[in-house]
Amino acid sequence: QVQLVESGGGLVQPGGSLRLSCVASGTSFSLYTMRWYRQGPGKEREWVAIISSGGTATYTDSVKGRFTISRDNAKKTVNLHMNSLKPEDTAVYYCHAYRGVEYTYWGQGTQVTVSS
Repeated sequence: QVQLVESGGGLVQPGGSLRLSCVASGTSFSLYTMRWYRQGPGKEREWVAIISSGGTATYTDSVKGRFTISRDNAKKTVNLHMNSLKPEDTAVYYCHAYRGVEYTYWGQGTQVTVSS
């Protein structure tokens, strides 16, 4: 069993930055592929960034060059550094851990609002 707790959301002006963190409890964190998803108002949930157990990062096109995902296996933490934020980045951001169909977990989400 893995529990995920996100933090770091808030209100930021366009062009600003935020860092989201997701802390995991449980064992074998280093074996999990970690993802950040988001769900904007009236939109479907979409994946934003992925970091493999080996540390390979992948991003959805809309955030490339602006967001950076990283992980610290010793601290069981995955971070999402978000720069040059836009109003369309407004969403609830969710942390997700995956190690097979039977081992998939979600955090409760953290709200990010980009507005002047």
